[in-house]
Amino acid sequence: MDLDLAQVRAFVLAAEELHFRHAAEALSISQQALSKRIARLESTLGRRLFERGAQGVRLTETGQRFLQPARQALAAADLAVEAALKAHRPLRVDVWGHLYAPMRTLAQVAGEVPRLELGHGRDLSSVAAALLHGDIDAAFGRVHPPLPAGLTHRLVRLEPVDVLLPARHPLADAPAIRPAQLRDGVLWTPGPLHRLDFLHRFAEHFAVREHAEGPNLGLEHFLTGLDADPRRFCLLPADVPLPPRPAVRPVPLVEPTPLYAWSLIWRGDGHPPLDTLIAAFTARAERNRWLEYDPSRDWLPGPGRPPG
Repeated sequence: MDLDLAQVRAFVLAAEELHFRHAAEALSISQQALSKRIARLESTLGRRLFERGAQGVRLTETGQRFLQPARQALAAADLAVEAALKAHRPLRVDVWGHLYAPMRTLAQVAGEVPRLELGHGRDLSSVAAALLHGDIDAAFGRVHPPLPAGLTHRLVRLEPVDVLLPARHPLADAPAIRPAQLRDGVLWTPGPLHRLDFLHRFAEHFAVREHAEGPNLGLEHFLTGLDADPRRFCLLPADVPLPPRPAVRPVPLVEPTPLYAWSLIWRGDGHPPLDTLIAAFTARAERNRWLEYDPSRDWLPGPGRPPG
């Protein structure tokens, strides 16, 4: 028996509303057209699905049994349509972790994906929810587990982090600095430290006891706050372009060098162009040595191995 999905959809909406006029309005059809679709479905099944009376409509026992499988049939049909149309829409990618400007890395591979639509998420939890709801196809930023079930992630870049110091800082003229030398300084952060996972873990691991924070109003404003106290320091990936500010000095961190881990995450039933984006990241990582990691030389938050 072949079912007409338009008739099934009319039944499901009428069963949920228990009001034919409201269901018809939801489908943008007349109430008469809705009634005809349901009548044809009942004729096909040879069973009555609704009892109609002065008090309105209610489901028969057959209608109650039919409702959940009918919903599942419509959901499967909607997924089939979405799968057929996926190849004709852009790959939707959100980025998060704006503290360290993830778009710098994504921009290096964006040209290799023909149709890419970029957006911004507030944080990892918000983009994870968007992935699970199907609002986006992939997301890019720093993953810190646990991730919700149903999501996959892959490490695509480990980026060395420098320390930025006011020119008045006692270590500002050093050719390189060990993280342990920052123990008595003040870690300057764009927001509460407990919400900035990488910086929070750095402070804990290297016993940095003091921190100060300001609002995240962009890099220029952030560096102005850094210069307000000669004991302050902040951490920034080594290739972030800095505005010309003679009062701020970037210095490499060594023994160990902190690495900021960038990952791509997606839902299992990915949009086809996602494979192209993953391949582009893989090729770029090999050419630029993005995934080099030596536990005797480098530091990553968490276990002594690259995450992802």
